[in-house]
Amino acid sequence: MFRKILVANRGEIACRVIRTARRMGIATVAVYSDADVGALHVEMADEAVRLGRAPAEDSYLSIERVVAAAERTGAEAIHPGYGFLSENADFAAAVGQAGIVFIGPLPSAIRAMGLKDAAKSLMEQSGVPVVPGYHGTEQGEGLLADQAALIGYPVLIKARAGGGGKGMRRVDHEEDFPEALQAAKREAKGAFGDDAILLERYLLQPRHIEVQVFGDRHGNVVHLFERDCSLQRRHQKVIEEAPAPGMTPEMRRAMGDAAVRVARAIGYQGAGTVEFIADVSSGLSPDRFYFMEMNTRLQVEHPITEAITGVDLVEWQLRVAAGEPLPMKQSELEIYGWAFEARLYAEDAAKGFLPATGTLKQLEFTDVSARIDSGVRAGDVISPYYDPLIAKIIVHGPTRAAALSRLNRALRTSYVAGVTTNLEFLERLASVEEFIAGHPDTGIIDRNFQELTENRPPEDGVIALAAVLSLETTTSPDQTDPWSALGYWQLWGEMQRIVTLEHDAGHASLRVAAKGFDFFAVHDGRRVIPVKIVGRGEGTFKAEVDGRQVEVKAGTVSRHLTLHLDGRTHAFRLPDPLSDEAEDSASEDHLIAPMPGLVKIIRTEKGAVVSKGAPLVVMEAMKMELSLVAPRDGTIDLVDVYEGQHVGEGTVLVTLKAEDTGS
Repeated sequence: MFRKILVANRGEIACRVIRTARRMGIATVAVYSDADVGALHVEMADEAVRLGRAPAEDSYLSIERVVAAAERTGAEAIHPGYGFLSENADFAAAVGQAGIVFIGPLPSAIRAMGLKDAAKSLMEQSGVPVVPGYHGTEQGEGLLADQAALIGYPVLIKARAGGGGKGMRRVDHEEDFPEALQAAKREAKGAFGDDAILLERYLLQPRHIEVQVFGDRHGNVVHLFERDCSLQRRHQKVIEEAPAPGMTPEMRRAMGDAAVRVARAIGYQGAGTVEFIADVSSGLSPDRFYFMEMNTRLQVEHPITEAITGVDLVEWQLRVAAGEPLPMKQSELEIYGWAFEARLYAEDAAKGFLPATGTLKQLEFTDVSARIDSGVRAGDVISPYYDPLIAKIIVHGPTRAAALSRLNRALRTSYVAGVTTNLEFLERLASVEEFIAGHPDTGIIDRNFQELTENRPPEDGVIALAAVLSLETTTSPDQTDPWSALGYWQLWGEMQRIVTLEHDAGHASLRVAAKGFDFFAVHDGRRVIPVKIVGRGEGTFKAEVDGRQVEVKAGTVSRHLTLHLDGRTHAFRLPDPLSDEAEDSASEDHLIAPMPGLVKIIRTEKGAVVSKGAPLVVMEAMKMELSLVAPRDGTIDLVDVYEGQHVGEGTVLVTLKAEDTGS
């Protein structure tokens, strides 16, 4: 077994690998960029080596720097994690050429599966069913349009290299194909350095089911059953479960056998995932599933397979890479219970899952029955340079219903402040009737998008409590100062303040009157709501609101107050009464960058007449392409940026001529 390994990754997967290596007595080396100097994975490792600047191409994607770090520290093997260089055949080859063990498949296997068109051709030769489509090398726009018409709409455009939903577009109408094709090619080129694409028939009621496979250097290959990953947004998974609901023994056997054939066809070694798409318009059927792709690495959702099999997949990776045979035979593997994984992201679900950045003011997971895989802590920064994953919340139970109940509890008791997250979206998604009933498909989020993302106004009691907690004086009395024990007592009558709060569903103006220390009467214009603070902790309050006692977590960052109670997170903005804020209409004169990123394409010019919703600027940020549109009808007065420019959040990109008000 290895004495020391280097983990060529960051975040939660680096921490995950380090934990298993530590348990096995293996020393670890972390690598980091300038953005990750104080990151958790750096703190956990025995050693750490700086790779370079924050952009991934200058650090985590530099083959030469990663290999040099391993040589410098005497690491015998490199674990690539997932993402970055994990499926880069040149990286795997360079590691081997340096006399270091690559903890993963051979470069030939990575290459065989790295290009989806070649992989599908190989699968057809091996008797594995594939989705009907075009997998050829000719990439002319006219030919691709003709092929799309032959396949029939809707079609799916997919980058032949990489994964994670990058370079992927669904096209429902022929007239939309050219623009979608160019967008997919741009995104694929930026993410993988390869803009070649393939086309597939888009199944109208599909399920995404994948099979975990494992091979060793002795010719043994097994599968560790399936995972259902149908709940997706932007073609990226959100909630996964294992096993797949509704799976029959016959179909499990057919899928497992097909996945093993895929692995054997390329001489696969290590952990891999064979992804299938199943047409469930008539239910799950052994003759209606198709090969999509093979991920030649560990998957983000691997913990749910570990939960139902009792296997540590990272330990298996290390043992296989060290030359040991697989620890178990196929006949020895069994399924125990059910497991779910929910991915907690820094993103705004209501704004099309736009990634978010900021400092994690608070981060708490209080459900001790849940496994939390995370690479960040309270106080860490979610930067624009990398994937905005905060944590994976994993639960296991004896049945699907029991596991789903535990997932809901784990989500309700989790708390994040300082950054916009998809936590409430996950809670709502886990409560969708189709999902609860065990009938997931890839269209659930789209069909229920409005309900899953709508702004639900806070209850009156929550708003009243927020008004009280927004007061600067809601702090514990100084025991050495007798005057502080008087709280809000005044010689001439009770203290009263007007508090204005804004939230996503509107705003409220309330009058808060102090009736005694930590006891308030909040007037909301309709009635008086009594609020009493009965206890305090670090960022936690116990309060009696309108006769009901609640526990609330609260945090304030830059005049933004976040409350978490009763399983919901409420965000309030506290307007600055001294600021001279612009009129709402003024914001319609400017197109603003919603987050830090790179200006990729400018689609307008000074003097152009545009309609509301017309695309003006394409930005690239946090591994995704954003098309920003005109906020209203008007004439372009100024294009404030240039293509290739890096901009910060809030930067004015385009200015429209002010509207003539007639005054």
